[in-house]
Amino acid sequence: MSVSASQVKALREATFAPMLDCKKALEATDGDVQRAIDWLREKGLAKAAKKSGRSAEEGLVECYVHPGNRVAVMVEVNCETDFVARSPEFKALVHEVMLQVAMSNPVSVDVDTLPAELVEKEKSIFRQRAIEEGKSSELADKVAEGRLSKFYQEACLLLQPYIKNEDITVRELLQQAIGKLGENIVVHRFSRFELGN
Repeated sequence: MSVSASQVKALREATFAPMLDCKKALEATDGDVQRAIDWLREKGLAKAAKKSGRSAEEGLVECYVHPGNRVAVMVEVNCETDFVARSPEFKALVHEVMLQVAMSNPVSVDVDTLPAELVEKEKSIFRQRAIEEGKSSELADKVAEGRLSKFYQEACLLLQPYIKNEDITVRELLQQAIGKLGENIVVHRFSRFELGN
């Protein structure tokens, strides 16, 4: 199927993907824009998976102070080269990560960086609550695991729904950026300060 330049342009504006990729996506999906967006997302995720093992030692440390001076955030986001680190797209991504941390107050970057004692404490609370709700000991363990999964989505930055588009997680936002910028990108660490806490 032949696609028009206006269709390619519209898809590019919607996804920020390269023009050639937009054209390929539209051709592969017979001009269906929604399927083309999905096709591009899948391609970006595949690219991101290939790049995830590469070393990311460049990047930025940035600070953000929320209006009203009650919340401040500092993040370190790494990429592979200083060329990408200085790009407007990478800087915009780092800003989005800072806003996410400011608004959603995560505990850690990912599940593997959560303090083990916090995980055990939450699991114990969830299990005890299930037992108080009348669940058997065996069922209480399963209920606690399910509630722990929900806790991870709230406590871990990469598992949280992205504040500007709750259809994707912060991890998917990073994977999209990896697909666009062509380098591995990692949120290394963050600190969040809130007045009075």
